[in-house]
Order: sequence, then structure tokens, then C-alpha cells
Amino acid sequence: MILAPVVFFVYNRPWHTKQTSDSLSRNKLASQTDLFIFSDGPRNSDAVKEVETVREQIRNISGFKDIKITERKENLGLANSIISGVTDVINRYGRIIVIEDDMVFKTDFLRFMNEALEFYESEKKVFSVTGYNYPEELMDIPESYNHDIYFYPRCSSWGWGTWKDRWAKADWEFKDADEFLKNKKLRKKYAETGEDKADMMLAHIEGKIDSWATRWEYAHFVNNAYSVYPVKSFLNNIGFDGTGINCGFDKKYHYQDGLKESEYNIRFLSKIELDKNISREFGKIFKKDRFATIKTIIKKIIFYDRWRKRA
Repeated sequence: MILAPVVFFVYNRPWHTKQTSDSLSRNKLASQTDLFIFSDGPRNSDAVKEVETVREQIRNISGFKDIKITERKENLGLANSIISGVTDVINRYGRIIVIEDDMVFKTDFLRFMNEALEFYESEKKVFSVTGYNYPEELMDIPESYNHDIYFYPRCSSWGWGTWKDRWAKADWEFKDADEFLKNKKLRKKYAETGEDKADMMLAHIEGKIDSWATRWEYAHFVNNAYSVYPVKSFLNNIGFDGTGINCGFDKKYHYQDGLKESEYNIRFLSKIELDKNISREFGKIFKKDRFATIKTIIKKIIFYDRWRKRA
């Protein structure tokens, strides 16, 4: 099995960075894995101290086959940093595992990711794999489901991996922006795997968020592609504590009691199909509150109208 390099993106969160790097270095395949770390430059003078603290930390990371660090002088922003860093490494290695500075991993995370990337490399309908799955409080996997992984059209940006040919299909300039804004049926179909997705895309287009993940998700959508999820998560997200760039304070995605190590015995599925019960549970996670405020509705109407006039 060819081990994929890990690309690790950091910015200005020293505590989170240490939790992430420490847990990754404890992985059983860490010593055989190449690690690429990209440290974005400070966005303003307030970020300088913490960015430098993070850089001192990553210079002392050990336990991997090889470590290469890129310290940006300028601030590229989250989206440009990830797009450029992933593109650079994946063009050289062909496959990749991507993490950010807000994750705690089980010791078999790298094993699962590498085996999944190996198993599904020739299956072009699979665009990505992830080591994350949602807590059972959010997503109750039916007891009758006796598999270790499942497929879903929506991808995850938390502890994920992909291949060079799939990554190349993403349109980072998002040339479909005007069509997306004008086509109500398209937006409705896009929202079938999460009612939050269209809102995030609109926020990205308007410049309210700096998101690469919306465009990567859109690449899955237009190519009718799937992501592979483990039934039992191999990582815990610790970033929804108000310190992230695009996320506020929200503990629902966090395993409150942490993740327990367990015997690794993953069997992958050759046949790609959606499980209706899992799809229903997944859809509930991102279902909107139907009692949206009048103010929000009016803002959306104004936003759409403004883009129609531009078109």
C-alpha cells in the first residue's frame, strides 16, 4: 500500500495545533508518513504573536518519516492556503490526506484513510474519503446496518483525503456562480444533501466567508460523486469553540467524552449505493429550522434580486 502524505494547515491556534499534532504523531503509521505543514502568514498585527507561537510548535514536531514546513510571509487566507497547498502536494504524490488544526485523532486514523484511498482509487464515483462521522446524538446509525463504512454525496472537510484526478475536477473560480444564483431548481437540488449548503455557497459568493470547502462540495455535486464515511469516527473535531475562521461556538459536532480506541477491523464495500436510513439520518443534521425569521427571508430576496440585476 502506498502511504499518502499528510498535509497539515495551521494558523494561530497554539492549543488546538498541539492537540492535533500530538494525536497524529501517535498514529501507528506516523513514522512511515511524510508530513507537509503549511503555516499561513498573519492577517493583521494582532495575529503575529500567536502565528509565531504556532510556528515554534510545528518546528518541534517529530515522529514522522519526513517533515517539510512552509511558512507563508503573506496571509493567503484559509481558502487560498488550502487550495494552493493541496494542489502543490497532490500533483507530486497523486493522493493526499488533509487535516487542519482542530482535530484529535484515534491511532488508526492514518490506517483507515490510507486503506480507503487505496481501495477506492479506481472507483471514479468516489471523490473523497473522510475519517470523521457525526456523534450519535446527531446521527443515529440503525442497528440493522452491519457495515463499517457508508457512502453519501456530501463530502466532509474534517480529516479527508482525495486523489489528483478528482481534485483536478474542482472549479476554484466557480464559473457557475451566476447560473447557481439564477437557477432555483439547481439550488434546490444542491440543497438535498444539506439545507445549509446553498446558504454557504451564497455567503462565499458574496465574500462573507473564505471557503474552499463549498467549491469542493460543488465538485462532488456536479460530478454526481460520493464520499466515504466510517460508521465509527476516527477523529474528534475540537474547533467549534469560537476560535475558527468560518465557525462559531457549537459543540454538537464534538464528541463530549472523547473517542475511545477500539480494535481495527474495517471492511470496505465495493458496491456504491446509498442506504436510505443513513441518508435520512444524515439529512436531519443539516435540516433548517422552519421558523426562520422574516428578516432572514427578506435579506435573501434582496440578495437574489441584486444578483439578477447584475446578470
